[in-house]
Amino acid sequence: MAISERLKAFLQASRVSYTTARHPIVYTAQEIAAAQHVSGRHLAKCVLVKTDRGPVLAVLPAVQLIHFKTLKGILGVKSLSLGKEADIKERFPDVEVGAMSPFGNLYQVPVVVDKTLSESEEIVFNGGTHADTITMRYRDFAALVKPKTGAFGQPIGGPAKKKKAAGKQQARGGKKPARLAGRTRPAARKPGAKRKARR
Repeated sequence: MAISERLKAFLQASRVSYTTARHPIVYTAQEIAAAQHVSGRHLAKCVLVKTDRGPVLAVLPAVQLIHFKTLKGILGVKSLSLGKEADIKERFPDVEVGAMSPFGNLYQVPVVVDKTLSESEEIVFNGGTHADTITMRYRDFAALVKPKTGAFGQPIGGPAKKKKAAGKQQARGGKKPARLAGRTRPAARKPGAKRKARR
């Protein structure tokens, strides 16, 4: 199976510049980045989320995870959860599960992009299979999809690491106090006063 015919036809009709590439079959965004020798910051991973207003395709860098509370606020929805395999098959019937491209508009699914990814000159993403990717300029993608943008991504393991580091600091006694208890600063000498010599 090659790149989604629906996506291929759309890109050709749009007359935008893009390149395609094949790689060994892999299933995670980080593995794709390694296989294609690209930075995880420029690899767009697509996550289908379900809300009380319908499905949304969240697109963010491979090196990030969705901060659900923040995304919920950006979308202005009451409920938000991860889409299941059955939901993906229903919405994206012509692509392999987990290999969706960020072109949710081709499937009547709104798209929201993390602003970190929107700052990339080029993005790389799945073309509908676990062995095909597409590279194109972000501005061309944005012009075709017109996604909503916001800061909803968080580094993989970021908050946990910070909490762990904070815990270690507290275990060591935290920051050193500016002044130790029970000690006072020496009194300031008056101008012109001579210091007593120590014997």
